[in-house]
Amino acid sequence: VQLQASGGGLVQPGGSLRLSCAATGNFRSIRDMGWYRQAPGKQRELVASITRGGATNYADAVRGRFTISRDNAKNTVILQMNTLEPEDTAVYYCKAGVLRVRESPYWGQGTQLTVSS
Repeated sequence: VQLQASGGGLVQPGGSLRLSCAATGNFRSIRDMGWYRQAPGKQRELVASITRGGATNYADAVRGRFTISRDNAKNTVILQMNTLEPEDTAVYYCKAGVLRVRESPYWGQGTQLTVSS
């Protein structure tokens, strides 16, 4: 099982960016999916998560600016990020609960987002 994240980059404050993450490999289904981020010198933190049924959860810092969505047919999770702030600068990781024999967490490789003028 692999999670391939893409979409990071450099963006100016107030700009937008979209991250995507696709799960591939041999599994029965993908349960909860989410995005985490880790800024230099800080712990990794939850940004947003989404259940297979579409229920979402957001960190207070991004609520109203970021939107998480998923395509169950494509085993893909998307993070649309709007009104970006320098404080959003971090490495973003996707995470998925993957059901094979039992459910296990898998992480993507991380993608860098830098918000700077």
